[in-house]
Amino acid sequence: MSKILIIDDEKVIRATLKEILEYEKFHVSEAQDGAEGLAKIQSEDFDLVLCDVKMPKMDGLEVLEKVKELDKAPQFIMISAHGSIETAVEATKKGAFDFIPKPPDLNRLLLTVRNALDKKNLVTETKVLKKKLSKKLDMVGESPAIVHVKETIEKVAPTDARVLITGPNGTGKELVAHWLHQKSHRAAQPFVAVNCAAIPSELIESELFGHEKGAFTSAHKQRSGKFEQAQGGTLFLDEIGDMSLSAQSKVLRALQENLINRVGSDKNIKVDVRVLAATNKDLKKEIENNKFREDLYHRLSVILIQVPALKDRKEDIPLLVNKFLEDIAQENGTQPKSISAEALKKLQEFPWTGNIRELRNVVERLVILGESTISLDDVKKYADY
Repeated sequence: MSKILIIDDEKVIRATLKEILEYEKFHVSEAQDGAEGLAKIQSEDFDLVLCDVKMPKMDGLEVLEKVKELDKAPQFIMISAHGSIETAVEATKKGAFDFIPKPPDLNRLLLTVRNALDKKNLVTETKVLKKKLSKKLDMVGESPAIVHVKETIEKVAPTDARVLITGPNGTGKELVAHWLHQKSHRAAQPFVAVNCAAIPSELIESELFGHEKGAFTSAHKQRSGKFEQAQGGTLFLDEIGDMSLSAQSKVLRALQENLINRVGSDKNIKVDVRVLAATNKDLKKEIENNKFREDLYHRLSVILIQVPALKDRKEDIPLLVNKFLEDIAQENGTQPKSISAEALKKLQEFPWTGNIRELRNVVERLVILGESTISLDDVKKYADY
């Protein structure tokens, strides 16, 4: 049952609104002025506040401002007999969901209340999903190698410096890119990832820069590319060592001039994008073999972050295993399985050529096929080593 607080200095208005809302099965509380209303919001959790604008002690707009400073997120509907367009605009700018004049129209009031509560639910769901995503993207480990990576991220993320992330497959290079984005001033803007190895060389330019209608046979309509989609945010070029030389030259121009051209167009489009790149290849060797542009390498590698292989941070395996046990349980809506100390010790002995990705797959297999407490026998039976 949604909780609604009515803040109004007119007793008759409070009583009328309370009767209407309780008839609609809402839980309703009252406050006779702004100060009392603010105190109730501070001590209780409300989903929605219906707040008068003109009140003694503290007016409604001041209550709204003070609540927005708290770690609370009730939706606000402002109500007033002295309403004007200017007041409504000011209330909306301060974060009110809507403004309703007195006496309120019953149908409009109930529709606005339901819409405001729907928005409240969406905001809450979004926060929960972000929290889950943040937990899923957590960088687990306390080994010196991973601590060094975390420290580098803290220093580099607030800047706009380009970063080249290197390391074997399955080590978590995209996770590093996510954290560089999340801890930057661009965090509220898009994070767009492109796997350069997964896109055919003849399509990579269209994927990155977009194309005009009719630029090639299957170009039936205009399409923006990843650079435009990441505008104001971060573009992550994964496996950049597999990008064609033709696309590399265009990426170089985009980095140098902050300009791109869609395929089939000569029109310049200005872009504001922070570029992060990752590769499992030795780009210096690729340069020697004329497979990667040296000038592009130097543009991308302002900062280098080497993500360690799992065999170089085996002390982190118990922490990673426990995280995966929790993640898998949450995905399946079950209680996390436990694992014996002997089983963990055995997992630390393996070479893990597939790194963290392989470890995660093995843990999932052990959860599905192993006993309620994963044992050493389970590891010997179901791990591939």
